[in-house]
Parts: sequence; C-alpha cells; structure tokens
Amino acid sequence: MSQTHLPLAGKRGLIVGIANQNSIAYGCAKVMHELGAEVAITYLNDKAEKYVRPLAEALAAPLVLPLNVENPDELQQVFAAIAETWGQLDFVIHSIAFCPMDDLHGRVTDCSLPGFLQAMQVSCYSFIEMARLAEPLMPQGGTLITMSYYGSDKVVENYNIMGPVKAALESSVRYMAHELGPKGIRVHTVSPGPLKTRAASGIAHFDQLIDSAIERAPQNRLVDIDDVGNVCAFLVSDAARALTGEVTYVDGGFNIMA
Repeated sequence: MSQTHLPLAGKRGLIVGIANQNSIAYGCAKVMHELGAEVAITYLNDKAEKYVRPLAEALAAPLVLPLNVENPDELQQVFAAIAETWGQLDFVIHSIAFCPMDDLHGRVTDCSLPGFLQAMQVSCYSFIEMARLAEPLMPQGGTLITMSYYGSDKVVENYNIMGPVKAALESSVRYMAHELGPKGIRVHTVSPGPLKTRAASGIAHFDQLIDSAIERAPQNRLVDIDDVGNVCAFLVSDAARALTGEVTYVDGGFNIMA
C-alpha cells in the first residue's frame, strides 16, 4: 500500500506510556506508524530511556521526550515541543497508570490518602491535563484516547483501588467528550483485557487473572498489543468520526460474560 493510501497518512500524534516492546502504548505506536501516522514518543526517566529510544527510532519518531506526569514542567515542555515542531496535533494516546504497591495490594477500605491521590494523579488527572494542553493544538479536531480495564465497572479480585481510579477516568472521558465535541475533538476509553505488560505484573495473582480471561472469554484467547493498536487506529481514523465518549472493550468478549 502506498503512503498516500495509508488511512492515517498525514496524522500526527503523541503516544505516552511506552516502557518496552511489550507495552500497550508500543503496540499503538507501531500500528499508527505502519498506517502512515507520525508519532511523538515519551519515556518516564533516564532509566527507561535506554529501552524506549531504540523503539522510537525504529518508528522514525521526530520527538522523543522525557515525561513524568508528576512533574508539571515536563508535561508543559512536551506540548511546547510538539507546538514548535508540528504546530498541531491529531491524536493523543495516554497509556499510563501507577499506584504505590502497598495501596494496590491492600483493600480499598485501607487505601492511604497519599496512595490514592498519587494513583489518581498519574492514572486519571494526567489525561485531563493532556486534553487541556492538546485542545489548542487541535483547531480542526482530533482524538484523545486513554486506557482502562474491566475492573472499573465490576469488582475484579486484586485490582483493588485501581478500580475506583479507572472508574473516575472513564467518567472524565464522558464529560470531556461532551465538552470538546463541539470542537471536533473526540475522547475515548479503550479497555483491553489482561495483557502481560510490566505494569500489569504489579497486580497480585495476575496469572490467575490471565487464566480466567482465557477460560471465560468467548474467543478463549488473550488479546495482544497489536489488537489494541488496531482498535486505537480505527478510533483515530476518520472512519470513527461519529464515535466519542464510549468505552471500547478489546478483550475477546470477556466483558459480556456474567
């Protein structure tokens, strides 16, 4: 397929959350690149850079920038660099979450205030911040996507405080879809089934969650990062122009099962 016929040719986007080649964010970046989009990539810190930069270079990313969303200066600097380099933005993919281990492994009832606030800041509020900074770079409209999980809607053993945090994220998506819709900016939640990523490894008894997903999902399989990337590519594309504010499950049908 020639570059001119690629469905995302000419689109430019920021992808946040690549830690290594198994990251959901990397699956999204790879698919976007293959479909003709130009992507800007971020990495968490100096330790992460050595894993992320080679991946970004393979994707011909013109911008590879540090971003710790707990540092507001870095977030401002990322969007300033995008404004200077591109002058506009077509999409943002937010695929980051964090909770201190003690709070993640404990009961919601026992969650500490600092742990709850940090989980909310990194996993939810940072997406709101990105939407605010992206808005002026999307004068012709655009797409904002974040990642959630089934545990936002139903109780999933060992997901614990991340359930309420992801529920807040999904609600934020609905409100921002309403607020930004008149400007042609679409806001989406994508909810993958369990994947073997570094972030997921922090969940207690994660192997049991994997086994349950394979057994109960109608497709009897795990999804992979390419599956998630393909769905995100569709949502970014003009073919999805009538969709916004929804939770799109990419889980082999697991979410429909009682």
